Amino acid sequence: MRILVVEDERKVGRALETGLAAEGFEVTLAQTGEEGFYLANAQTFDLLVLDVMLPGHDGLEILATLRKRGVQSPVLLLTARDALEDRVLGRDAGADDYLVKPFAFVELLARIRALLRRGRLDQVIKLKLADLELDLVLRRAMRGGQLLPLTVREFDLLEYLLRNQGHVVSREMLARDVWKEGDRVGSFDNVVDVHVGRLRKKLDEPFRLRLLHTVRGLGFLLSEQP
Repeated sequence: MRILVVEDERKVGRALETGLAAEGFEVTLAQTGEEGFYLANAQTFDLLVLDVMLPGHDGLEILATLRKRGVQSPVLLLTARDALEDRVLGRDAGADDYLVKPFAFVELLARIRALLRRGRLDQVIKLKLADLELDLVLRRAMRGGQLLPLTVREFDLLEYLLRNQGHVVSREMLARDVWKEGDRVGSFDNVVDVHVGRLRKKLDEPFRLRLLHTVRGLGFLLSEQP
């Protein structure tokens, strides 16, 4: 399960990152509101832990904008303020739960697990485009009723493209979000191209309708229309 932690207090953020990782979560830490907002839009997370008091754009403003843009991941707000008015503002912005600082890590963990259990009922377990279907639980890709023999990396690549279907995805985005190679994006283009080429052979070559398109100079597009 992927969790985005947006916390500007370095010591608190690192403690949350370390503690949640020890519990088996994949944690991404953002230390500014702008970075957190960008990551929440660019990637898919199972849950967001969002501090209210952030420099620049505060957590409530970020949360309200994310909800308007269609981000539905559960959000746990962290705040030093415990007034009823603050709780109401958080709920109105789209928060799913509210935890007041200072808090015990075990309480944070319990809140997170409760939100994840609640959210699982509404989570997307299958992604579809035309006659392509990706089962995220079984990690199985089918097209036209045929099983596609994808590697683990090809499956992750296809999932990312499906989640962004209809939008051009750059090589930099794939290197950063699929390979987690944010520091080597320029030198990683060939690796991305090789894997996209292999995926295209399995995804498109046996079928009349092409779904995976290269947009010259920009990246790749998964769509029924080129």
